[in-house]
Amino acid sequence: MRQIQFREALREAMSEEMRRDEAIFLMGEEVAQYNGAYKVSQGMLDEFGPKRVIDTPITELGFAGIGVGAAMNGLRPIIEFMTFNFSLVAIDQVINSAAKMLSMSGGQYNVPMVFRGPTGNAGQLAAQHSQNFENWYANCPGLKVVVPSNPKDAKGLLKASIRDNDPVIFMESELMYGDKGEVPENEYIIPIGLADVVREGSDVTLVSFGKMMKVVNSAADELTKEGISAEVIDLRTVRPLDYKTVIDSVKKTNRLVIVEEAWPMASIATDITYQVQKHAFDYLDAPVKKLNSLDVPLCYAPTLIEETLPNPARCVKLVKEVMYQ
Repeated sequence: MRQIQFREALREAMSEEMRRDEAIFLMGEEVAQYNGAYKVSQGMLDEFGPKRVIDTPITELGFAGIGVGAAMNGLRPIIEFMTFNFSLVAIDQVINSAAKMLSMSGGQYNVPMVFRGPTGNAGQLAAQHSQNFENWYANCPGLKVVVPSNPKDAKGLLKASIRDNDPVIFMESELMYGDKGEVPENEYIIPIGLADVVREGSDVTLVSFGKMMKVVNSAADELTKEGISAEVIDLRTVRPLDYKTVIDSVKKTNRLVIVEEAWPMASIATDITYQVQKHAFDYLDAPVKKLNSLDVPLCYAPTLIEETLPNPARCVKLVKEVMYQ
């Protein structure tokens, strides 16, 4: 199987779908002439032209709204935010228009569109450019929220998102665009809402998504050296969330640690904890532990970034706590 970059997998997904369906178009800041801020859309303007790969002004609220209107009129927009930090400027259109239109119209208007772009910390970008809003968007009925962790999943999930008849929030990591991974050459789709058990184990369940899967996988490698068998689950989608896969794993391992980059209050990890105690309480041999970023705005200094974000050592520490070691 060939190895391609994360950004190339996203580009293939968009390009293949745009060749298949002329109603699909890409719109956002620097997506056309500049080939994308992170070169995800490189070459797409040349292939599809300026009517389907559209540069916008720095007006997230405006072009998000144009996308919603286009989707209501039969098109299938892909709206790229240069970063989901900037989606806050457009959140009224995302929440009050895209997410609610099907309900408010009594089922008369679908809004088949994708809002995509990078999320979370990407180095020394400081407090206003390093935030995670997966749990914010997952809180809203009417939206689907997808956060892939590798190139193969990114391509298959983005194709599924583009074909979906509901608005999808598709959140990538700026730090992963250059990551390489195996991606099939043949056509494939990965269903939204299905988690992936990437490593089977017997002693503890580790759950995460997005680039935090790197933290979890590194921790699992370290735990293996110490004789602890970790089952690792990549959620891939946080709305709808595949609770069953997590609960079934906890029933086998009897312990759970959840790793998430977002702040701890009202996080995805908090919701999973509730669902597990509700449906698998009698199987737990220890309280559920969750590892989030510290409850502070992210600083600029590298030393403080390291102190704030989840890392493998902290994950290993929590696993040992649920193992009573």
